Amino acid sequence: MTFSNSFQTRIASVLILLLLVVISALYFAVKAATGVAVHNQLREELGTGGRVFEQLLEVRGRQLHDAVQVLAADFGFKDAVASGDRDTIGSALANHGARINADVTLLLGLDGSLLASSAEQVDAAEATRLAQQMAEQGRSGAPVSLLPINGEVYLLVEASIKAPLPIARVVMGFHVDSAFAAELRELTHLELTLVSIEDGKPHGWVSTLPAVLHERLRDEIQQQQSSGTRLLEQDGQRYLGEWRTLSSGPGYQVLALLHKSVDQAEAAFAPLDHDILLIAIAALCGSLLGALMLARSLSQPVVALAGAAGRIGQGDYRTPIALQRGDELGALAKAFNSMQDGIAERERQLAHNALHDPLTGLPNRTLALERLGSAITSERPTALLHLGMVNFRNIRESCGTDGADQALQQISRRLQATLRPGDTLARLVADEMLMLLENCDSDSAIAAADKLQQLLLKPMKVGSLDISLDCAIGIASFPADGATADELLRRAAIAMQDATQLPGRLQLYQEGRDAAHLRQINLVRDLRYAALHGELLLHYQPKLDIRAGKVREAEALLRWNHPQYGMVSPGEFIPLAERTGSIQLLTNWVIEDVLRQLEEWNARGLHMQVSLNISADDLVSLGLVERVSALLAQHTVDAGQLVFEITESAMMQDPTRALEVLHGLRDCGIHLSVDDFGTGYSSLAQLKRMPVQELKIDQSFIRELDAESDDAVIVRSTIEMSHSLGLRVVAEGVEYAHNLDLLKRWNCDTAQGYLISRPLPAQAFEAWMAQPLVTSLATAH
Repeated sequence: MTFSNSFQTRIASVLILLLLVVISALYFAVKAATGVAVHNQLREELGTGGRVFEQLLEVRGRQLHDAVQVLAADFGFKDAVASGDRDTIGSALANHGARINADVTLLLGLDGSLLASSAEQVDAAEATRLAQQMAEQGRSGAPVSLLPINGEVYLLVEASIKAPLPIARVVMGFHVDSAFAAELRELTHLELTLVSIEDGKPHGWVSTLPAVLHERLRDEIQQQQSSGTRLLEQDGQRYLGEWRTLSSGPGYQVLALLHKSVDQAEAAFAPLDHDILLIAIAALCGSLLGALMLARSLSQPVVALAGAAGRIGQGDYRTPIALQRGDELGALAKAFNSMQDGIAERERQLAHNALHDPLTGLPNRTLALERLGSAITSERPTALLHLGMVNFRNIRESCGTDGADQALQQISRRLQATLRPGDTLARLVADEMLMLLENCDSDSAIAAADKLQQLLLKPMKVGSLDISLDCAIGIASFPADGATADELLRRAAIAMQDATQLPGRLQLYQEGRDAAHLRQINLVRDLRYAALHGELLLHYQPKLDIRAGKVREAEALLRWNHPQYGMVSPGEFIPLAERTGSIQLLTNWVIEDVLRQLEEWNARGLHMQVSLNISADDLVSLGLVERVSALLAQHTVDAGQLVFEITESAMMQDPTRALEVLHGLRDCGIHLSVDDFGTGYSSLAQLKRMPVQELKIDQSFIRELDAESDDAVIVRSTIEMSHSLGLRVVAEGVEYAHNLDLLKRWNCDTAQGYLISRPLPAQAFEAWMAQPLVTSLATAH
């Protein structure tokens, strides 16, 4: 029920949120449009009202002007002015001004001087100023003038007195007061403010605006004295105003400020806001009701599906989902049922695959260790037979991947046929299997292993080929050889590796082999970083030119000073490097270090030719030629100072690729030599195709050499054959003087061995080269 309520709530919340967003966007869009419409309407009303205001001023001015013309045309008044009768002039001005409600009446000379005045506030200077300002505005065609007098705004009209020529001017002024502003507001329906600005300060203030806005308006007038539209706002009251300049001149300005209430204009749209609010509330209520109904219709099947998912998560794949619906949820329920069946089947398959080999169907390493652990826990004597197929690689190369898989399946069937109740046969890796024999001691395990070997020696038919297996079996037993499953399995594997080196291919675990195995593991691990850590070094063994009696050549021999095991024999770590793929790293280091040493010796005047060994992996690497060429250029060493020694067995791994690499090296100018000749399997035809210049007779033929031995026939014939092929001959393993005498008699070219010198570090080799050769040979002998 909690899931249902939460689901309903989420659906309703999403729908209501979406509706709120839509309604809010609509409301604010209408509000923005309303605001724009209100401001546009107000600007239009202000513009219209401003024009009406100006027309009203013009009409009022013409009326006043006509009234002043009557006074100016009066014969008696003109006669009084002409005769200078001040009493008559003053009486006429006062009577006529009172008749038209003028607040100020003035009689001015043609030069603007004051002749008579009914207002005490207007003196001669003020009259002169007014005359000049009215003259300036009269030139613009204005019938009336709005001018400040003592800080108050007056509407002034004038007329010329002619008798018959102009002799004076009569001016009447009407004070613009609150009554005047109120009258204009009634006509224009706008709030009116008239103000005069003198010397940058507002005076003559008349306004129909609420009093609360006066102070704010005064500040704006003082700050901005140009025409335009502005928003006036104070204490929640907003008025849009338009400023008009009615008159201006040096030091003064008369402004008319027309305002219209924004709040009153927006009040017209209040019903629209109310309608939108009602619509929004109705939509929210309807949406909430619809969302709850929709959520309720969806929540029940979703709850059923969630319950089914929970049961599937707990491993229950049997209970189907009963949901009869024709919509997508019904289809989803059917898909859930199909998925449930599929998951159950795949889980069964995964459980089987996790513990069994997919090719043979045999238990894998995990299940074998589990059963071995169970036997150990029950303290049942148990023997492990670790089977390794020594020639499985050859079978794969001969039969292909499919043929090798068929062979493994046949082997598994043969071995399964020998199992007793309680025994287990498991496949560990591609060519290794494990047989677990319960209630079996070491003697019984040896007998069982012997029977298995006899069984596996029988040829198998794979396609059209007959295949014979070469299997090595290592045996470890509980409790004699270990107390844990991992320990027993490791020791059985060690025994199997030892069995591969024995003719009978059968070996019991020998106590102490763990340490040797651990040493090998550590050496393999550390070998990749030996060069980086500065643990590798080269020793150089001199090679004697027998005819000249001089040493011009040496062989570079790799040594490894391990930080834990000390000096490790090349016979131990070189096979490990070849087996683990690290040999190319060693070769690259040796080549570079030899070239570095040759560069140093050349600089000191010691010109040597140095030979070094190239492995089978190096011979199939096309990048070897490029690397060596780059190093020769880097160290400025002549390629002829390098001799690469290649064994016959290395050539047999991939003869075509090896010949391609050798020709590339020969094209660079590097000398090539066949090492350990006589121990490999290459034919003379193969030797003839190789671009070599030198042949090196293996030390096994030289060490016990004498004139009457079988080795003498082999060595002598090899020297003669090599010379006939144009090859130089090097004899290694020369330890005795009579060996060297025989080689000299048979025209051997070069001798190498302890008789000449042991391998020496570079510095010691230089010192040895500085000694006379006879002394060196005598010392060595």
